[in-house]
Amino acid sequence: MSTEAKSLDTTRDSMNFHDQLKAVLPRLRIYARSLTRDRDTAEDLVHDTVVKALAGRHSFQPGTNLAAWLFRIQRNEFISGLRRQRPTVPVDAAADSISHPAHQESRLIMREFISAFGKLPTAQREALVLAVLEGLRYEVIAAHTGVSVGTVKSRISRARDTLERLLLEGDTAPSPEAKAILSRLQARTGKETRPD
Repeated sequence: MSTEAKSLDTTRDSMNFHDQLKAVLPRLRIYARSLTRDRDTAEDLVHDTVVKALAGRHSFQPGTNLAAWLFRIQRNEFISGLRRQRPTVPVDAAADSISHPAHQESRLIMREFISAFGKLPTAQREALVLAVLEGLRYEVIAAHTGVSVGTVKSRISRARDTLERLLLEGDTAPSPEAKAILSRLQARTGKETRPD
């Protein structure tokens, strides 16, 4: 075959390839839309597929199913895009998330607090729990326990003072964290009136 004949066959195959590619474009758009579920992303996927097909058309075997070849390219492009979007975690960050700080100190703090709280008289414990944990107003606590509002305030004040003394004078001095818990407890219960 002469050089001119080969050139003419190549041009004809190229035109035939382009015509077949144009004919498959609507189906490629539908398939891309079914993969991505987004119109703009689907258009980008079709564009990437066509670019890959044009760049690699020398690997296409004339006479075989062009649509199947294009759908394979499109599917591979879609999967590659998903892999590119997959979040990655730096190794250092993964190591930090695997390790956890020790909880022994927190347990000791709670043990100290529970021991001191258990030594409070029942009426003081009840008033402190209702005020701090339940967040009830002094008037509601007074009605619940059958005492005056002044008695409720007195019980809460004495409970805080006793807790502080027990934690400070206990067998071991309380840690700074236990003191912080105590001060938060005092701050919450130290309010004279409570919001509704």
